[in-house]
Amino acid sequence: MPLVPDIVIESLPKLMSGTWVTVQITALSVTIGLCLAVPVALMRVARNRLLSIPSYVFCFYFRGTPLLVQIFLIYYGSGQFVDFLEAIGLWQFFKQAYFCAILTLTLNTAAYTAEILRGAIEAVPYGEIEAAKACGMNTQVMFRRIILPKAFRLAWPAYTNEVVFLLQATSLVSIITVMDLTGVTRVIAARSFAFYEMFIAAALIYLVMVYGVLFVFRRIERRILAHIQLPA
Repeated sequence: MPLVPDIVIESLPKLMSGTWVTVQITALSVTIGLCLAVPVALMRVARNRLLSIPSYVFCFYFRGTPLLVQIFLIYYGSGQFVDFLEAIGLWQFFKQAYFCAILTLTLNTAAYTAEILRGAIEAVPYGEIEAAKACGMNTQVMFRRIILPKAFRLAWPAYTNEVVFLLQATSLVSIITVMDLTGVTRVIAARSFAFYEMFIAAALIYLVMVYGVLFVFRRIERRILAHIQLPA
């Protein structure tokens, strides 16, 4: 028996194509999700209830419901509002499974990342905040120069895990016909009946991607935390 089955070798181009789609979805969702998570986290820590309550509801929903349900609601549920979406020019996006997958994953990771950042912001030592105030910094400058940089450093290990979880969660988008790595693997396995071989191959590719993400994020973590790391 060959070390790598022939069906896996023959399917490598298609698997790589699906892998590229997975990487695209993950990168877009993480990037847009992080940009959305920062203002949501700031709203979460705001004293104004008009800001904190909507952000709390947003995080509560997307963290409290299954990701698969969210995917179904956005992809299949948007079909019930075709007239409205056409009127505002958005139906051309919502009818595409790729767009719905990115939108759902973006909102989901934004909610989790916002909670991570909220906890990190609240964990910034109060002494540093008092020192910033003593230097005459206003709230905006203090958040830009003191609180947010410190919060990002504190949140980075937890955020690394969130990115890994999101990469793994992209496998769910194959349910709505997105041909990512899992989707391509399912189609090939269904046609060849080589379920064991194909899903083992897919698992190994996911493993490589996950440890690639961990490698990159740990290098970044060493750089941003270099000032507190003891010399060897």
